[in-house]
Amino acid sequence: MNRVEIKNLNKKYSNFSLKNVTFSIPNGYVTGFIGKNGMGKTTTIKSIISLNHYDGSVIFSNTNLHENFDNQKIGVIMDDSFLAKDWDITLVNKAMKVGYDNWNEELFYSYLIRFSINKKMKVKELSRGMKIKLMLAIALSHRAELLVLDEPTSGLDPSMREEFCEIISEYMEDENHTVLFSTHITQDLESIADYIVFIDEGKIILSLEKDEFLEYFKILKCDLEHQNTINESAVLGKKINQHSVEFLVRADDMKAVSNKFIEDKVSIDRIMVLYGRKK
Repeated sequence: MNRVEIKNLNKKYSNFSLKNVTFSIPNGYVTGFIGKNGMGKTTTIKSIISLNHYDGSVIFSNTNLHENFDNQKIGVIMDDSFLAKDWDITLVNKAMKVGYDNWNEELFYSYLIRFSINKKMKVKELSRGMKIKLMLAIALSHRAELLVLDEPTSGLDPSMREEFCEIISEYMEDENHTVLFSTHITQDLESIADYIVFIDEGKIILSLEKDEFLEYFKILKCDLEHQNTINESAVLGKKINQHSVEFLVRADDMKAVSNKFIEDKVSIDRIMVLYGRKK
């Protein structure tokens, strides 16, 4: 069962456009949404949560969000906080109590204690990491069934990123919870993502269960002398180093690999680095 269905999403700017973006977010799982910067992740996210005008449809739990966005069941964490910078945490709590029908004040303050956020501080006084934790505390305290996360760990140190991912894993212990996690820091998805959606130049390249996504590709290496012996039609990207060449190919196109090539470990990070690269 899918919690969200995105169908034929189109959004045009002067120098960029989404092109018939279509994918599903399965209920009860973490879907990682990956792509290089500027490839359409944030534009898609903003369309899903109705911050953009777009053509197409976004269906959440049988409701068309384009016609009726339901923020009660959706928690959003984006690069920029929607909170007023001069609000202190007490005022944040009061505002959320008005905005959310299922706001749990006791739970909110318990998260503040856990995250070491002083309720007397103002939003503008919080570090980026603390702002992200505050947004997460808000999302978890109004009992959101879907979390939409747009680059939430960008700029955080490794320990804070790990803590963030641990909290998401705790959230996912409830089988009715669903997450769309957009990021270019693919290490954050290696352990917690169940599905991967890959976008490039405004188009969905692949949408698969994580293991199937990794199995779809091969990474091959050879010395410079043999770089032209590969089937170029199978090459999705390549990187020429000082003494070797690295190729990203479709696994089905290269089932038989000659002994001139060495298979390297496939990772989400290497796929993103190599995809579309031609030099």
